[in-house]
Amino acid sequence: MSKTKEIPSVEKGWEIKDRTYFVTGRYKPLTLRIPSRHSRKFPMLWFDEETNKQRELRYATNQNSPFVDEQKGEATMGTILFKDGALVVPKSQQALQKLLSLYHPMKGKRYREFDSIVQAVDQLDLMELQIDALNAARSMDVEHLEAIMRVEVGSKVNDMSSKELKRDGLIFARQNPSLFLDLAKDENVQLRNFAIIATEAKIIKLSQDQRSFTWASNGKKLMNVPFDENPYSAMAAFFKTDEGVEVFKSIEKKLK
Repeated sequence: MSKTKEIPSVEKGWEIKDRTYFVTGRYKPLTLRIPSRHSRKFPMLWFDEETNKQRELRYATNQNSPFVDEQKGEATMGTILFKDGALVVPKSQQALQKLLSLYHPMKGKRYREFDSIVQAVDQLDLMELQIDALNAARSMDVEHLEAIMRVEVGSKVNDMSSKELKRDGLIFARQNPSLFLDLAKDENVQLRNFAIIATEAKIIKLSQDQRSFTWASNGKKLMNVPFDENPYSAMAAFFKTDEGVEVFKSIEKKLK
């Protein structure tokens, strides 16, 4: 009496359906070929915890299993090729589907399987984050928004009207809500912007080598900039010190 083949636990509940896979990461080439068989250069092995054995994998177009030890007769090797960042595998190609969905070492690293539920959850999370960021941008005062937008567009904020700042702030919040909210909560962003405004107003002066700040009126040194640090970030940190608080208050009066 022959022994019934034991189905790996990862295959239990497997659904027969068409499946689509997408290349992940920033770089998405027009075509991407991933390994389809075990080799020294790219090992394709799956550790079976039920038997405590490594099982070799390969994609053979004429076989019903991705495991070499379950394939019989001559194997016709196939290629796994993503075009325009995607690969559609019909339900008739079960061996390839199981290889890609369950066993391939590059799963989750170079590609992922499309999941409508996961995508819906991701989209909902993004939409809620966008709403939070847009609400924050809408209710934010112009000075705070200017500090955030200076991170995004630099000195261009000096030539922007309040309406332009509001518009671009809302666009930034929608396009990159996570970064916008992080910047909105970062008090250093406002302090750094304050330092830039004070420098542009010629109240304080940054040396040509960007290594120190002085009072513009008398050249008295305020602080040295630590090596390899952004001078305005360093000034923002200085404003939090006992001495820096007094300097901040003095600048604030001069700006009014």
